[in-house]
Amino acid sequence: MENQEKIQSQINKLEEKFKDSGQDLSSYLDGLLYQRYLTYWDYIHLDTLLSLQVPRTHFPDEEIFIMYHQITELYFKLILHEEKQLVEDRSNQNEFFIERVERINNYYKALISSFSIMINGMQREQFLRYRMALLPASGFQSAQYRMIELYATPLENLIHHTERNTYTSNSSIETLFEHIYWKKGATDIKTGEKTLTLKQFEFRYTPRFLRIANQVKGKTIYHKYQNLPEKDKQNTALIKALKKLDINANVNWPLMHMGSAYRYLSKDKETIDATGGTNWKAYLPPSFQKIIFFPNLYSQKEIEDWGKEWVEHQFNPKKHK
Repeated sequence: MENQEKIQSQINKLEEKFKDSGQDLSSYLDGLLYQRYLTYWDYIHLDTLLSLQVPRTHFPDEEIFIMYHQITELYFKLILHEEKQLVEDRSNQNEFFIERVERINNYYKALISSFSIMINGMQREQFLRYRMALLPASGFQSAQYRMIELYATPLENLIHHTERNTYTSNSSIETLFEHIYWKKGATDIKTGEKTLTLKQFEFRYTPRFLRIANQVKGKTIYHKYQNLPEKDKQNTALIKALKKLDINANVNWPLMHMGSAYRYLSKDKETIDATGGTNWKAYLPPSFQKIIFFPNLYSQKEIEDWGKEWVEHQFNPKKHK
């Protein structure tokens, strides 16, 4: 009897739901009679997922390389999922803010800890051979990673540090984007010529990047924090979470790439170019870029020393426990 009442109550709620949508509940119930039971492999499209690894060479470790980058892009999608919620949120509740930022930090934690797969998980000899079949593709061309930056902070904070004082928030989105820091990483220092990697990337994604930058103008995560009531801006847990996000995205993550690059692209005094022709030694070090999502949370000294603590931690971990 109790179970029947529960079922009737659920049916009544469904009737209200479909009535509000102008739909007929009876038709949907008929559909349930013919619908297959859902399986795990159908729900996550497992067969499709496992078919997406298509190496371009016969070297076994290339498949590891492909899968790791695909996994990384899925984590980037999770980060963007949380960032979009933050940008679109109108509640201005600290609890929601902190929870979402901590979720992002957990995704970065998984990414950073997993990078040993790239550093130690492939044979260097294989990598140096199959990488030549990937030209001019490069991890530099990760559009989602650039989107993460656009949602996190205004474009003026993403200007290359050598030009950052030249432009302000009053500059046009197009002008700011033209001088975004990562473009210098794929530009020949001597000639100023853009690499094919950068040209391809700009052609494919510039319209989308500009659209996002315009959509989030004045509404990035940085702005969300700035617009909080003063007492909420002093919340210790929120400040700690935002600083951790800054360090994860702009220090730990690029420095893990540095470790991988040195493992595979450096030998004795010789430096091998990255597949996209990017100048990785100048592009990856955080202390060279000084990209900081939330600069107002740091002292001038902390900004000047940006990225140095990580290096010190590697050589003197006890000091930083």
